[in-house]
Amino acid sequence: MNKLPIGIQTFREIREEGYCYVDKTPLVARMADEGKYYFLSRPRRFGKSLLVSTLAAAFAGQRELFAGLYLENHWDWSRHAPVISLDFGEGILSDTDLLTASTAMQLAECAETHGITPPATGPIHLRLHSLIRNLHAATGERVVVLVDEYDKPILDHLHQPERALELREGLRNLYSVLKSQDARLRFVLLTGVSKFSKVSLFSGLNNLEDLTLDERFATVCGYTQGELETTFADWLDGVDLPEVRHWYNGYHFLGESVYNPFDVLLYLRNREFRGYWFETGTPTFLINLLKTRRYNLASLDRLEAGETLLGSFDVGCIEPETLLFQTGYLTIRDKIHQGGRIKYRLGYPNQEVRMSLSDALLNALTPDMQRKEHTQDRIFAALEADDPGQLRQAFHAFFAAIPHDWHRRNAIADYEGYWASLVYCYFAALGLTVIPEDVTNHGRIDLTILWAGRAWLLEFKVVELSEPGQALEQIQTRGYHQKYTGQPVTLIGMEFSRAERNLTGFEWRRLDP
Repeated sequence: MNKLPIGIQTFREIREEGYCYVDKTPLVARMADEGKYYFLSRPRRFGKSLLVSTLAAAFAGQRELFAGLYLENHWDWSRHAPVISLDFGEGILSDTDLLTASTAMQLAECAETHGITPPATGPIHLRLHSLIRNLHAATGERVVVLVDEYDKPILDHLHQPERALELREGLRNLYSVLKSQDARLRFVLLTGVSKFSKVSLFSGLNNLEDLTLDERFATVCGYTQGELETTFADWLDGVDLPEVRHWYNGYHFLGESVYNPFDVLLYLRNREFRGYWFETGTPTFLINLLKTRRYNLASLDRLEAGETLLGSFDVGCIEPETLLFQTGYLTIRDKIHQGGRIKYRLGYPNQEVRMSLSDALLNALTPDMQRKEHTQDRIFAALEADDPGQLRQAFHAFFAAIPHDWHRRNAIADYEGYWASLVYCYFAALGLTVIPEDVTNHGRIDLTILWAGRAWLLEFKVVELSEPGQALEQIQTRGYHQKYTGQPVTLIGMEFSRAERNLTGFEWRRLDP
C-alpha cells in the first residue's frame, strides 16, 4: 500500500519513495502546450508547491519519474530546459535586505546546479536577468522560471502597510525581468495565495494568463472525488465517503469541486474529523479586518462579489470578500450573469471551514474563552433537550457576564449585526446545519438551525429599532414555518438592547408536525 504524502511537496520524493500520487500531468501537458506565461492562485497547503515541482521535473527532462503517468507518452523528452525555481515560502522576510539575500541564495544554487558562475553583486533583479541570459547561452535552450509563494513576503506584513509596500517594490523589480527576457524564456509560472493587481506588482508583465478561475485548470490543485476514490482506494476501508465530502470537499474554481489535499491526507491517517487545514494558520489579519468593517458574520455564507472585487487587491485597498475567497475561507457557489457583467455568489466550502472560522471569530468577539466554552455546552444541551428556555438562559447569562469595560473599549458591540453574528457563530461552531437568511416563499428567516430532525427558526430584533414582540410575531404572521412542514418546528424571537447590552426579549412557540 502506497504511503500518504503528508507534507511531501517534492515530486521526485513522492515518485521514488512509494507515496500516493494523484496524476495531474494531463494538465501539466496542457499548460505547456497552450501557453507560456501563467499565474495561479490557490489557498495555502493546496498542492501548489507539488505542481511547481512536477513542472520543474518535466521541463528538466526527468522522464524516469513519470513512468506510468500520462506525461510519459505526451512530452518531448529530447529537450531539457534549464529551470530557475524561486520559493518565497520559507520563513518571514521582514525587509528588502532579507528578500535580496533569500533570492540571491536561490539564484546561486540554481547556477551551481547548471555549472555556471552566478553574478555575485548588483541589484537582485539584474542578477536574475544575468542568470537567465547565461543559462540560455550555456545550454542553447530557453529558460523555465517557476516562482512559488510569489506573494508571501507581502502577505506576511499586511498588518504593516509600509513594510508590505517596501517588499512589494522589491518583488516588482524582480518580476519585471520576466517581461524583458521574453526571447530567452520558454515557460513562466507564478503561484501564490493572493492575486495582486498587475499595475501594482507586475509592472508591465501584462501577458500573464490567470488560471485561477479558468475552468480548464479548475482541478490542477486539490483532489476530485474520482481521484480520491481511485488513488487512495487502499486507504478507504471503513471510510464514510459522504461525510468526508461534507467535511473537506466543496472548493469550486468554476469547474469540478475539489478537496483540500492536506485535510484528506490527515483524515485518512487519523480517521478523525478535525479542522486540520484551519489549524495550520490562524487568519488573524482577516479576523481583525472583519471586526473593523463590522461585518454581520452570518452573511459570510451568502456573499456576492463582482469580478473586479474578487479578482485582485493591493496593499491599503483590501476588501474582506476578496481576502476570504483568495485565502480559501469562502468559495464560489454560483456564477451570475447580469447582462455583460459577471458576479459570483460565495459561501463556505465545507464543514471544516464553517466550524473553524466561526469558532475563531467567536473567540475574537468575546472577551472570556472559558465563558464562551461554557455557553457552547449550555446551547448544545438546550438543543439536545429541545428546550428553548435553556437557550434563553444560556445567552442571557453569557451577555450579562461581558464586562462593561470590554464594551467601552470595543465599539463593535454598537452595531446591529453584532448580536446576530454571535448567535450565528455559536451554532455554526458546534457543527450544526445553520442557514442564515433562509429563503422561503414568504420572505427570509434570519437563522434556521436543523438538528436531530427538528427545525429552530430564529428572528432577531434590536429593541431600539423596533417594537417589543415583533420578532416572534414576524415569524408567525409570515408563515416562515411552512417551509419545514412535516417535522417539529420551534419559532424563536430574540430581541436585544444596545442600552442594556443584553437579550431583553425571548419568546417562542412550538409547532408539531
